[in-house]
Amino acid sequence: MADIATAFGLVFQPYVLSVILLSAVFGLVVGAIPGLTATMATALLVPITFFMPPVPAIASIVTATAMAIFSGDIPGALMRIPGTPASAAYTDESYAMTRKGQAETVLGADLVFSVIGGLFGTVVLVLSAPSLAEIALKFSSFEYFWLVLLGLSSAVMISVGDPLKGVVSLLLGLLISAIGLDNPAAYPRFTFGSIELLGSVGLIPMMIGMFAVSEILRYAVEQQGEAQLFQKQIGNVFRGMWGLLKRYPLQTLRGSVLGTAIGALPGAGADIAAWMSYAMSKKFSKEPEKFGTGHIEGIVEAGAANNSALAGAWIPALVFGIPGDSITAIVIGVLYIKGMNPGPTIFIDHPANIYAVFIVFFLANLLMIPFGWAAIKAAKRILDIPRNILMPVILLFCVVGAFAINNSLFAVTVILVFGLGGYFMEENGYPVAPAILGMILGAMLEENFISSMIKSDGRLLGFFERPIAAGLGILTLIVWLWPLATWRRRAAASTRA
Repeated sequence: MADIATAFGLVFQPYVLSVILLSAVFGLVVGAIPGLTATMATALLVPITFFMPPVPAIASIVTATAMAIFSGDIPGALMRIPGTPASAAYTDESYAMTRKGQAETVLGADLVFSVIGGLFGTVVLVLSAPSLAEIALKFSSFEYFWLVLLGLSSAVMISVGDPLKGVVSLLLGLLISAIGLDNPAAYPRFTFGSIELLGSVGLIPMMIGMFAVSEILRYAVEQQGEAQLFQKQIGNVFRGMWGLLKRYPLQTLRGSVLGTAIGALPGAGADIAAWMSYAMSKKFSKEPEKFGTGHIEGIVEAGAANNSALAGAWIPALVFGIPGDSITAIVIGVLYIKGMNPGPTIFIDHPANIYAVFIVFFLANLLMIPFGWAAIKAAKRILDIPRNILMPVILLFCVVGAFAINNSLFAVTVILVFGLGGYFMEENGYPVAPAILGMILGAMLEENFISSMIKSDGRLLGFFERPIAAGLGILTLIVWLWPLATWRRRAAASTRA
């Protein structure tokens, strides 16, 4: 109890609270700008943390990343441009709701269920970090291979319309992820002699192009009816949230649990958690046909998942010093610098500091309510800007953001190419979301497949010899074969009729 009291004293002092408040504003701004990610927010804070004591240094990162993951939903809902990759899974759904005049509802749900997911993940972090980290460490390349395949299977589930076109889009994303140096020989692949392509196509420029630039092209080509789509003002974003919570309690819990579990797996993170959660929501929904048309159910579940994954990623980072995602990879370096070496002994050597970090997690998620509300109120002014002015400004930000990633004009070329590609795909009924998912998971799939084949001397049975891998493998095969079995059953029934 003395350590907990000390932890409260470490957090609730003017300097630390000021750091938390400033970090909250910083995270909201970074997350809402397309092309800047929560990881980038963390990286930008690292030089500043050198001059801070341990608790405010970690508090700044925790607060900024939590805010950035949420605020990435705002441009996704208002402009169909996800602020961070973690928001990409349900950007189309959010934007469809905005077009139907329901921006108030979707932004409120983004905020409220992000807070709920974040608090759930924090509770799990506090209560069961050592035991969950132990389970996560049992995942080898075999388990990750099946987990990635499960994630890729969600591409078909989230596709609106023709599932075959969803598969084609997914395969396109996987092909794009193969560009660069192959694994493990590092031989150039699909680079056509270009030095820039040796490092593969960047996810952020591709995402900006396929979502933002394609939307700008669509406006330039059509230019009709857009002014009327955004007439409704955003009022009380909390209106109806209690009703959504009562209507979707299982979805909220399921998204929070899955997000925390995926976050706790080293190398996974909020991006994959959001995609898998959205796909699961559609798979088990009583109204799957409404997904993609502006349906709140998937947003509730995936919104809870990506924020709960943030806390989940800290579980292996604190207990074993193994990063759960790119954010905690940076955090581990900060912990070492501050003398809080990650590992089982951190709870013995620095109990007050660890409790202080837990308190900051709770505080950051609770602060998201007023700060998120203010961010939404500020962002709604975007809807008042005439589209013929807004679209060129967005294109300018896209170009600047892409250039800033690597200070290279090549990234600008990438967003323009994928903008054209995304436009023509959607005009012909091919969804862009599966392509983004394929790009995210492609490299991970290849890496874990090759590692597993090397370990098993090329035996495919090696993928089923470990208990967890066998369970995930069987589950994946069931997901793949179930639609085929359902189709054959229906065909047999119709033949008998």
